[in-house]
Amino acid sequence: MPYYVYILTNKSNTLYVGVTNNIDRRIHEHSTKTNHFTSKYNINKLIYYQEFNQVLDAINAEKKIKGWTRKKKIQLIKSINPEFKNLLDGI
Repeated sequence: MPYYVYILTNKSNTLYVGVTNNIDRRIHEHSTKTNHFTSKYNINKLIYYQEFNQVLDAINAEKKIKGWTRKKKIQLIKSINPEFKNLLDGI
C-alpha cells in the first residue's frame, strides 16, 4: 500500500503538510472542510506529493518537511511543480 506526503495551499499561498495512505480520500476531506486548519484557511490545492512504500518513511518525511523553513518548502515544491499547478488531476 502506498503512503503519501503532500503539500496543499490556497490563494494566499498558505502551506499545509500532511501524510496519508489514501490521497484521493484525504484531499476530498480537505475540500469538504472536515479538517479545521484547512477549512479555516480554505486550503484545497494539491501542489506537491511524494509516494512511499513504508508508512514510517512517509511519517518521517512529513516531520522533516514540517521542520523546514517556508523557503525550503517552496524550493521542494518548485523542484517538481514550478508553476504551483493543482496536481490533483495527475493522481
